[in-house]
Amino acid sequence: MLAHSTKLGWILVNKKIISHSQLEFALNVQFCENKKLGEVLVEQKLISREELELALKEQYWRRNGYWVI
Repeated sequence: MLAHSTKLGWILVNKKIISHSQLEFALNVQFCENKKLGEVLVEQKLISREELELALKEQYWRRNGYWVI
């Protein structure tokens, strides 16, 4: 569960910032253009830079075992 719960896309979908279909779209673009997922999401205007920053902070804290729900 930990590996899944630390993925950026999962965090954004879980928080209902993006939908599963938006994540699938962004992952396809990411693969084709060889970019970072966050970069694609912001470029496609699916999330704001602020939302990306908050999600990346959460990802960092979850990976390091400091996130409390």
